[in-house]
Amino acid sequence: MNSSLAAAVASGNEAESLNRDCFCISLDRDALKRALQADPETNDLYQLIRDRCPHLFANLPVFISARHLDQMAAVIRAVEAVVSFPAYRDTVLAWAPPIARFQPAGARGVFLSYDFHLGASGPQLIEINTNAGGALLNAALARAQRACCAAMEGMTAGTIPLESIDRTFLDMFLTEWRLSRGTRALRSIAIVDDQPEQQYLYPEFLLFRQLFSSHGVHAVIADPAELRLRDGVLWHGDAQIDLVYNRLTDFTLEQTAHAALREAYVTDAVVLTPHPRAHALYADKRNLAVLTDAARLRAFGVPPEIESTLLSGIPRTQVVDPAHADRLWAARRGLFFKPAASYGSKAAYRGDKITRRVWEGILKGNYVAQEFVPPGERRIQDHQEPLALKFDVRNYVYDGMVQFVAARMYQGQTTNFRTPGGGFAPVFTTRMLSDSHTLALDVAPVLAAD
Repeated sequence: MNSSLAAAVASGNEAESLNRDCFCISLDRDALKRALQADPETNDLYQLIRDRCPHLFANLPVFISARHLDQMAAVIRAVEAVVSFPAYRDTVLAWAPPIARFQPAGARGVFLSYDFHLGASGPQLIEINTNAGGALLNAALARAQRACCAAMEGMTAGTIPLESIDRTFLDMFLTEWRLSRGTRALRSIAIVDDQPEQQYLYPEFLLFRQLFSSHGVHAVIADPAELRLRDGVLWHGDAQIDLVYNRLTDFTLEQTAHAALREAYVTDAVVLTPHPRAHALYADKRNLAVLTDAARLRAFGVPPEIESTLLSGIPRTQVVDPAHADRLWAARRGLFFKPAASYGSKAAYRGDKITRRVWEGILKGNYVAQEFVPPGERRIQDHQEPLALKFDVRNYVYDGMVQFVAARMYQGQTTNFRTPGGGFAPVFTTRMLSDSHTLALDVAPVLAAD
């Protein structure tokens, strides 16, 4: 180990130092190509990504300390605990659209994501999303990562059985089906999004279709306008659809083109995952204002230790009220403004960047104001010169369990997949073996324990 990394280990700041100084771990593009094209059904996938999504995958991994991973998991457990409180559900469903009050038979919602920034005081949960993309792509990326110097070889070589992650994702869908339909066989899945072939993450739809098909489940990629509800059954052409993997960003299924899917959902003609109720309980940004309101948490009966975890692990968030416009404008430089039902950082603004014209729109819209927490930084080599990129950390969660952890590297105000050298990045976690001052590394994401 070189002297700078040895010093980092001794100081306990090894992850930060590695993010700043380590360029040894690089993406093996040939290995990634093999991972993506392992099946004839995805034979053109790597070229499709290169042509359409050239900045989907970062060149380098991100390092996170085991302590920070544990802290993120603790915040996730705390949120899940509060979501189970009837008083919390009553509060957030009161401002949700009526469809959110429909409770499906058993589905919980696949691929919930908890997204964090690594602040000075530790990880800070900046938002929760339903139908988060990238999990299968990140699994392939992690398998393709390689070490190109002897000191780092142990980081990627079989530390975690990454091949089992895909099976874990498949089992999640099978669990959703079993919770909803018991012992009936799952025969068909539709991966649904508007104009799916035009979506940025369409390559991942192809991976999911291959995953389902390879395990005996008929799978199609479909636009919701292609679906029809007849005689209590949802159809895609001549095929009956048992389960819909929902990648739509119309979280309440309000658009006309989604009418058949909406009707199938509320009549229990199909298992929909994730669904509008999951979005209302978790992903509406106004919920973060509830989760950072100490008085409300106490009124709900939340135990002190859970309250403490939430208040220290989520930046204080408040609903933007025009009655408090002057106060919020004066404090704007320390705030980040987001629409309550936004996704992909759309129409989100750093307070120090907004103009009066944008501010008027925020006051008229349905926004929250969150204390600004800077993202982490990862340096990359750009023409032999280090360049600092920002990153956030995404925890893929199902039923309260962290299944997989990945990062997104970028330049600019928010994640964008337009930054050379940026994109999805695998996460490695560090731990120190104090006896020898040897840096040991485990691959994270890790599979949740059974």
